[in-house]
Amino acid sequence: MTTVLVIAKEPVPGRVKTRLTPPWSPREAADLAEAALVDTLNAVLAMPVRRRVLVLDGTPGAWLPPGIEVVPQVSGGLDERLAAAFGRSRGPTVLIGMDTPQVSARLLAPALAPDAWDTCSAWFGPAVDGGFWALGLAVPDPGLIRGVPMSTPETGRVQRRRLTDAGLTVRDLPVLRDVDTAADAESVAAEAPDSRFAAALERMTKAAS
Repeated sequence: MTTVLVIAKEPVPGRVKTRLTPPWSPREAADLAEAALVDTLNAVLAMPVRRRVLVLDGTPGAWLPPGIEVVPQVSGGLDERLAAAFGRSRGPTVLIGMDTPQVSARLLAPALAPDAWDTCSAWFGPAVDGGFWALGLAVPDPGLIRGVPMSTPETGRVQRRRLTDAGLTVRDLPVLRDVDTAADAESVAAEAPDSRFAAALERMTKAAS
């Protein structure tokens, strides 16, 4: 069975979701980040996987649900941190982030099914902003990620090309929107109205009005 990795930052004001400030304060942005992270981890708990691992920059808090392993991120750029996360894993592995609280077991089901790796060696989840929200490898190879320019409009294209250039057969997951801006937050909350993230955004919006 597949391992799922979640790469995330501890939701500390001033360190997470800084592009949400303004309109929200650093504390409010951190509250939204925490809600997104909890939604993501709860979704992972519902997935039929072998291991559930949080690759964390920071310290676990009361927000961490039971059933999730925690390992620290290494230092370096995002490509190095993603590469190291894959380097620690064995067997089929899918990595996601904390920026897509609308993620669900259903959305990742194709990559987690018993036959998920029968006809492909990689899964790729493109993001609206040109990046990617999910990356799955039948054989984790840090070299497939290290050196890919991150957080640019070309990141997803370059990463997917890296996979195909290595001879991997890639299958795509649905396109999702990352939460980077206030407009993103509103769109994602509308997509997942029953999420903690949507509830947190609604509380903040009402308090501000």
